Amino acid sequence: MESSIFQARRFQRAAFTLVELLIVIAIIAILSALLLPAIQSGRESARRVACSNNMRQIGIAITSFETAKKRMPPGSVSKEYASVPSTPWTFYRWSTLATVSPYLENTAAYNSLDLDKPLYTATFTVTPENVRGSQTKVPTFLCPSDQYRRLHASFAPTNYNVCAGTGIDGGTPIKTDGIFYVNSETRVSEIIDGLSNTCMVSESLLGVSGQADKDPKRAYKFTLVSPLRDLACDRPISYNYTDPRGFSWTNGEYRTTLYNHYYVPNSRLNDCMSVYLGGTPSIRYTPFGWKAARSLHVGGINAVFADCSTHSINEAIDPTVWKALGSRASRDSIGDFQ
Repeated sequence: MESSIFQARRFQRAAFTLVELLIVIAIIAILSALLLPAIQSGRESARRVACSNNMRQIGIAITSFETAKKRMPPGSVSKEYASVPSTPWTFYRWSTLATVSPYLENTAAYNSLDLDKPLYTATFTVTPENVRGSQTKVPTFLCPSDQYRRLHASFAPTNYNVCAGTGIDGGTPIKTDGIFYVNSETRVSEIIDGLSNTCMVSESLLGVSGQADKDPKRAYKFTLVSPLRDLACDRPISYNYTDPRGFSWTNGEYRTTLYNHYYVPNSRLNDCMSVYLGGTPSIRYTPFGWKAARSLHVGGINAVFADCSTHSINEAIDPTVWKALGSRASRDSIGDFQ
């Protein structure tokens, strides 16, 4: 009898009390609260490294193009389309990413493009020969920290942009002070500020459609004033006009594959875009823009310099230094501001 009572008491002592169970749950919750941010931080660090590697591959492709052609690729293409002379020249619009695709593992998409034809027809549709290639998703052109979203039925998007300079002359894409612009053929010898002092590639976030979302991270303002002026950008006629930012890797304009240093990285101001509606076919529909480098990385953005080195740039960088990094021949360098 006594043995049975002893065994029963022993069994009761082996069980958890409600208080003990609650303590264990609390400990698990505390450990989870401590570990999850660390895990998320580790994942974001890995994504940032992957993003930086994508950009470096683009930088190497640009360098390989320069080695073969003795000049940098154009930021965008504009020329007459002899078969349909009424087509605005800017509708060729092939981007740097499209031009350097043969130097990346992107031959399938490149082989589906006909760069001898304009990207757009005179009626604003994609030329039939180029729909398939433009729709092809290229993982190298996408930052893993951003969520991949197809933003246009005829195109695949991109997070990566080439530098058009400091945003001079109201954000013009023509003969700017950066390495890349419309029909640019920049030679290494023309980058007199130094290859290690001149930005070549940076990143941007995929945009949104419609007027509802006005978050500067993803939404841009639109005005018909071109060249751009700050006052016009303060009073836009629309947000996210026609197509979202980053909607196409084949399109060489500010909404897509060009950016400049008019605004600092991750600026709290919305990017601003416009288009020149007048003039002859050679300049009609020229897109203007002030577009900042943007990312979801904590504290700043990645950038590839003209010497193909990759750096993390703090979003708190001095605006004067940031502009100096955007120009190719302003005769300034990082040392001038230290």
